[in-house]
Amino acid sequence: MQPFVLYNSEQRKKVEFVPRNEGQIDIYVCGMTVYDYCHIGHARVMVAFDYIIRFLRSQGWQVRYIRNITDIDDKIIQRANENNETIQALTERFIQAMNDDAAQLGCVAPDQAPRATDYIDQMQDMIATLINKDTAYPASNGDVYFQVDKFAKYGRLSGRKSEDMQAGASERVDVEVEKKHPFDFVLWKHAKENEPFWPSPWGKGRPGWHIECSAMSTCCLGNHFDIHGGGSDLLFPHHENEIAQSEASTGEQYVNYWMHVGFINVDGEKMSKSLGNFFTIRDVMDKFHPEVIRYFIVSSHYRSPVNFSDHALKEAKSALNRFYHAFKAYQQQYAAQDLPQVLDQAYVERFNTAMRDDFNTSEALAVLFELIKELNRAIKDQQAEQAASYHATLRHLVDILAIVQHDVDEFLKSDIGQTSLTLSEAEIEGLIQQRQDAKKAKDFALADKVRQDLLDLGVVLEDTRQGTIWRRAD
Repeated sequence: MQPFVLYNSEQRKKVEFVPRNEGQIDIYVCGMTVYDYCHIGHARVMVAFDYIIRFLRSQGWQVRYIRNITDIDDKIIQRANENNETIQALTERFIQAMNDDAAQLGCVAPDQAPRATDYIDQMQDMIATLINKDTAYPASNGDVYFQVDKFAKYGRLSGRKSEDMQAGASERVDVEVEKKHPFDFVLWKHAKENEPFWPSPWGKGRPGWHIECSAMSTCCLGNHFDIHGGGSDLLFPHHENEIAQSEASTGEQYVNYWMHVGFINVDGEKMSKSLGNFFTIRDVMDKFHPEVIRYFIVSSHYRSPVNFSDHALKEAKSALNRFYHAFKAYQQQYAAQDLPQVLDQAYVERFNTAMRDDFNTSEALAVLFELIKELNRAIKDQQAEQAASYHATLRHLVDILAIVQHDVDEFLKSDIGQTSLTLSEAEIEGLIQQRQDAKKAKDFALADKVRQDLLDLGVVLEDTRQGTIWRRAD
């Protein structure tokens, strides 16, 4: 098997990946805080780890994929209060919306999706262990803090030195005077009036954000596992704090490899509600087919920052159309023939080589576009067996990336985000029949006029052995 390298954020370089257990890879990815609909940054994390896991499984590895759900948090409490609904009603609604969005984007469900509120006991056990080891302390107000200066390796993931950090950077809340050191972060929050709470040895309260992932990941995968991932925004403080509290609690190395997905900018600027350039996945799916969004994400390297724009998505749509047109051309020519579907191993190896180099999807897609070119050439030259091999290879490889997963004609006729056709499908079929009648009557001028009229209205006609079919103009 070819060597497999990935970029380890902790080492700040690409390194050869060696699983802890041969043939088995355990991955934990930080999931969403479910107080609103998922945005396009979430989509990038979902899709990136989806194709990463699909590829690993295609190479024969058994992968355990865990992606958590944060269902208790300051923002959740605030939003539930604003909506005058229960926290449970709010989180259930947005968990379902998240799962629906992920499915629309072609993502497989994680093997486990632990919810923070189901692991409160385990969080309390970890906090108690940290207190017993004198790396955490209860404050007089009922909060419990991790004492950063008791963990000598703090800052090793982010590369930050304590003197460069600002007080309060590791919290979602303002600096508390109860802290021994300004960089100490909260493990357990005392309950404020009218807030949800759980009983604990330190009084009524709820867990801090960071301890949630340490408890859920180690409960699902053990104290020490292969890969931990998430968005680049989580590297500090969230993942830095996870390392500190996990390793201080267990005495073991927490994670071998850290993977972080790059940011999405919108028209060159960081996405934010204050700038008015904040888009949910559903906003974008109103304008573009979900597979176009997936292709846009797949087409760039997962670590690279990408610029989101209508123009970029239209380019993604055009590129995706090339795949669908190639499959359609093969279907029209050879669908009725029982040709051997033998994979071209040279293309498979080139694709695998690209993906085994830190999941280089842009290079992998370059291989696929070369394959499309060869498939189209073989169809044109009527090289049936060669075309069948290229077709089978292309289908095998796009399935790994989970693109080109829809019916060819339905995708090419899709009107998501496009100007509505002024003709109904029945009217289009009627004009196609009128053109066929004109051709039978040898009235080729009328036949050509019908074709051009339809083209002017955004409808392309294609004459095949099975008859005339139509699609939307690109």
